[in-house]
Amino acid sequence: MWKREGTHFAPWLADAENRLLLGETIGTELELVGQEKSVGPFRADILCRNTADSSLVLIENQIERTDRTHLGQILTYAAGLDAVTIIRIAARFTEVHRAPLADSA
Repeated sequence: MWKREGTHFAPWLADAENRLLLGETIGTELELVGQEKSVGPFRADILCRNTADSSLVLIENQIERTDRTHLGQILTYAAGLDAVTIIRIAARFTEVHRAPLADSA
């Protein structure tokens, strides 16, 4: 459905209607802060604000299977943007890439 992650999927996901659906799914209202947010020489896909407590929510997406490159990017972006919550969206998750970000609660 989406040809490219950055130019097709991320803008679709950042759209108000789709953000609302994502927020309803996870139980958090998401207000868009920006797309392609700079973190040094890199760019995070989507940055939102949790409207309940104003904390930052990083959304990283892949239209393919998870990989270690994106995992490293997520950690870099979360630290650089002071994100409290990380949402990772991918077509398929490998267990080795799921474990570091699994909810420990």
